Amino acid sequence: MQHLQEDTIAAVATPTGAGGIGIVRVSGPKSAGIAKALTGRVPDPRRLLRTRFCDATGAPLDDGIALFFQSPASYTGEDVLELQGHGGPMVMHQLLEEVTTLGARLARPGEFTERAFLNGKLDLVQAEAVADLIGSQTQAAARASLRSLSGELSSILTAISKEIEELRTYIEADIDFSEEPLDPLSETGTANRLAGVQRDLARVLEQVRTGVLLGRGAAVVLAGVPNAGKSSLMNTLSKADRVIVSEEPGTTRDVVEVTIDCAGLAIHLTDTAGLRDSQDKIEGEGVRRAKAAMTQADLVLAVIDDLVPFAGQQAVFSGLPDDIPRLMVYNKCDLSGRKTGIVSGQAQHAVAVSAKTGEGLSALEDQIKVILGWTGDFVETFMARRRHVDALDGAKTHLAVASGHVGGAAELLAEELRLAQVTLGGITGEVTTEDLLGEIFSTFCVGK
Repeated sequence: MQHLQEDTIAAVATPTGAGGIGIVRVSGPKSAGIAKALTGRVPDPRRLLRTRFCDATGAPLDDGIALFFQSPASYTGEDVLELQGHGGPMVMHQLLEEVTTLGARLARPGEFTERAFLNGKLDLVQAEAVADLIGSQTQAAARASLRSLSGELSSILTAISKEIEELRTYIEADIDFSEEPLDPLSETGTANRLAGVQRDLARVLEQVRTGVLLGRGAAVVLAGVPNAGKSSLMNTLSKADRVIVSEEPGTTRDVVEVTIDCAGLAIHLTDTAGLRDSQDKIEGEGVRRAKAAMTQADLVLAVIDDLVPFAGQQAVFSGLPDDIPRLMVYNKCDLSGRKTGIVSGQAQHAVAVSAKTGEGLSALEDQIKVILGWTGDFVETFMARRRHVDALDGAKTHLAVASGHVGGAAELLAEELRLAQVTLGGITGEVTTEDLLGEIFSTFCVGK
């Protein structure tokens, strides 16, 4: 069912700055009239029109292409006009200004995709996948976003919801017509069907958990005492001289960030100031920021200088929360003589490396993936968000409670199935609220 809006929106749909091509996108009932005012005619739907764009006085604004999509065969489901001109900031500004003069208003972030959702062109999972695809940081993330955008995840969730609905319908019919000669499901049959739904849900939950990590990437912080080789290690991992390296302790005084692609996973590396007590106010602030970054990390690489006593270096991590994973990285092994690679016999994960020669780096990357739970197998991964995982966990809980009512109170069993179905509906947008929509689409770029 369409929810066509009375107003018309417009925005520049291409990135800010100069480029070969710039696009102003318009959606709403005034799109055709705006096209006629700018070009002298309404372009035939889905056919490129090479034309001049002119203002109300007839003065030319640009020479480009107009493309018109007639409702409902458009991205938003409304009449849509795209003005493709030269990608200069002033050209785009003039075109957009003229479009608003002709009756359109500036679009909110994500409003085009929001209208596509409201008009049934996309479900909520697909709408979110649009933003995820635009923001993809690795090829793996882009592929997973495309899978979600194509509707694969939505189809799986719909199938699971349908299974729950069929089981719930049968149970509710048995409650309502308990004195009629129905053929009720046996207790074993109910339990088996419910177990099948739970297996399907567990499978998609695993795929979605991986998708959340793929989408946001992992925050990995390098920490340790001054001159342990954190900056050298960061440069080696990123394959670039991103951080100043010096034998002078305290060279790094602020957090420095870089993103690397590790087997398809975006890892946000953060180099930090050396952890020590300092009377220098600037260095002291750097240490404070380093400790703050550690508490927000998915993984801390505890970089150890293998040339100096270990005990004093380990002490600097004593305040780190126990739930933050830690990987001990013994550095400078080209000088200490320690064998590089996985270090066995440790109470926690440990790797020996040489940031200078690169030895042991492959073992380090492998351990990072192991600790983060990243297998690199993203063939069946869907791009997803934390809310998807939370909703699937909620549905999983309702199904587990429902299992406990099999053979008992049928009303309670049916209610838990209903709640599981409603929870799944919140993922695709069958069940939603205005607050949720506002939160989701506010993260989109303007023009999409």
